[in-house]
This record gives sequence, C-alpha cells and structure tokens, in this order.
Amino acid sequence: MGIKGADKGERKLSFVNKLYFPEIFKGMAFSGSHMFRKQVTISYPEQRPVLGPEFRGRPVLVKELGQERCVACGLCARACPPLAISMQASETEDPKERFPETFEINMLRCIYCGFCEDVCPEEAIVMSSEYDYNFKTREEAVYGKDKLLIDVAQLKPRLDFLAAKRNPDFGDTHDYDPKNNNHSVRDRKRLNA
Repeated sequence: MGIKGADKGERKLSFVNKLYFPEIFKGMAFSGSHMFRKQVTISYPEQRPVLGPEFRGRPVLVKELGQERCVACGLCARACPPLAISMQASETEDPKERFPETFEINMLRCIYCGFCEDVCPEEAIVMSSEYDYNFKTREEAVYGKDKLLIDVAQLKPRLDFLAAKRNPDFGDTHDYDPKNNNHSVRDRKRLNA
C-alpha cells in the first residue's frame, strides 16, 4: 500500500544508519572538540565587558562648562517611540534663551533605540556606555536631570564617535547669522578650532 513512485527519490538507509549511531557520535565529537577550546564567556559581574563607543547604553544629558547643552527644543521627546522622555522648557536672560527646567527619562520605557541622540541638533543627549542598573520601585526608574547630567569629558569617546559619523558638509550648505545661532554644533566646532 502506498503511493506509486513515492519511494523513487528516497535514500535507502543501511542497518547502521537506521540506528543513528554515526550521527550521535558525530555530535559527541563536535561537542568534545569545543570543550577544550579557549573560553569565550566572561564571569559576569566579577568581570565586566569592555564596550566601545558605538555601544548604546542609557541616554544621558551632556553637561558642558557647568550647564547642560540642551536648549529644550523637544525633538528628542517627539522622536521617542515609547514616549519615555518628558521635559518642561524655561527661558533665561542670556543668549542661550531656553533650557529644560525639568527633563525626565523613564528608564522602564526606554528601548535604547538612539532616536533621541539622532535628532538632537546640539548633541545634548547621547547614549552612554552604562548598561547595568536596577530599580526597587517604579519611581526610581524615572531619571531626572540630577541623574542624567554627565560631564562632557566622560562622554568624549561617544561624542568623537558621533563626530566621525557626522556629515562632513554639516553646516556648510547654507548661510546663517551667527548672532542667531551661537550655541550650535557648528559654532562649537568653529570656536574650538
């Protein structure tokens, strides 16, 4: 009984192959050969992995010359897919004009996508190398400016990585009045040169 021609293309197994011992021994030999190779795992948390500047850890705010770079434009909050970022802007008398009075990131919502970093015109919010943190309550997971502000010197590897990725023609495609744009990435580049 059966379908005519059903066994035409099938492979005929010998008695030894039907027992599957050769395949079992091949698998054991493969596993045995890997037992004596160099270990590639690390003993976390005693050993910590060294992560490069391309790693996207928790987002932080850049503090430069004692104040945050953020000008409270709100682009990061609008670009955030899980709506983890919230801010309230305020104005000052100095030429910077605006700053975030409150800036909060809910770390339970953050998906570390880096969209906030991508849209920020000031490079004021960047992804740090910090990845290991925990919370006892949901309220602890909401980071305010006190936990988010990190000095620019600590974030130099990430900022250099972002500068290498940046378009080399950035800021050269149109004329702008320096009086109206004295806190931009272009201006910092020109002032630091």
